[in-house]
Amino acid sequence: MAELAFVDKVAARAGVPPEQARPLTEAVLRTLTERLSGGEAAELAPHLAPELSPLLVKAAEPPEAFGYDEFMRRVADRAGTDRPTAERGVRAVLQTMHRVVGHRELEDVLSQLPADLRALAQPLPHGP
Repeated sequence: MAELAFVDKVAARAGVPPEQARPLTEAVLRTLTERLSGGEAAELAPHLAPELSPLLVKAAEPPEAFGYDEFMRRVADRAGTDRPTAERGVRAVLQTMHRVVGHRELEDVLSQLPADLRALAQPLPHGP
């Protein structure tokens, strides 16, 4: 998927303008890479646009163990935004990745995350 299309989908899902979705997307991918094993991050990279995939490349060091609050703090700091926007951004990136990388690959990624972060990848239920 082209970077622009990915970022546009993140913008639409997060309810932010595309110029805010780009730093949000980058912040989420960088933070996700820190939280995943090097091998798992590397398996995701080919599914993303060439401009985004380098954000998922890391050395083979083990993943950092941090939870939901620290994940959101890092995303908010990197994207220069507040926590509610960071949460919407994380949800939007994970849901967009689900469409891009497929269910099975994303399940492998999510298995390395705490349950509260995994829950963000689930689509929001539609109201009546």
